Amino acid sequence: MVVAVNKRSVMTLFCDTTDIYGHQIRFVLAEKGVTAEIEFVTADDLPQELLDLNPYATIPTLIDRDLTLYEPHIALEYLDERFPHPPLMPVYPILRANARLAMYRIKKEWYSAYETIIADPNGSAAKTARKNLLDDLVSISVIFKEKDYFMSDDFTLCDCYFAPLLWRLQMLNIELPKVAEKNYLNYMARIFERPAFMQSLTDDERKMRT
Repeated sequence: MVVAVNKRSVMTLFCDTTDIYGHQIRFVLAEKGVTAEIEFVTADDLPQELLDLNPYATIPTLIDRDLTLYEPHIALEYLDERFPHPPLMPVYPILRANARLAMYRIKKEWYSAYETIIADPNGSAAKTARKNLLDDLVSISVIFKEKDYFMSDDFTLCDCYFAPLLWRLQMLNIELPKVAEKNYLNYMARIFERPAFMQSLTDDERKMRT
């Protein structure tokens, strides 16, 4: 078996300029103040270096010395553990488990809806996914009247997971009803105005909101 070796001395993230998972990782890198090289690539034109290190040939891919991470959720938790300050996961096991469940739901239900819409924005599947996503966002909007952040008084990885999706609602042609939008406004302002979030945005992502 041939083992590929990373020849870079600096942590490197390979990602697309609009990929929502890459945005998550860039957000966490910025929050942690981690110096990393960001290599913008497309899924249909991946560099040989990435192909050698990632057996699934997917992006985003985070490379840190001898470690190659090609599952975004694992990459986020790795960054939080590798660079513990500021911590982005709760200390207590029950709260940590609840945070992991929240991120799992965001990925399984809301990100899958996002991917369905992106794949064929005008298709029937996208119409159903758009409605389901909107209904879910409306149903949880009340939590932002009670907490400053996603299910928490503190900024966590859940916010790094959720914020890139909220940033893309306009692009997805999803408009929150006034009552729900009012609940989200302070939260979105609080997140979107964070220096790390602004730093994480690519030029293409900045164009997603007018």
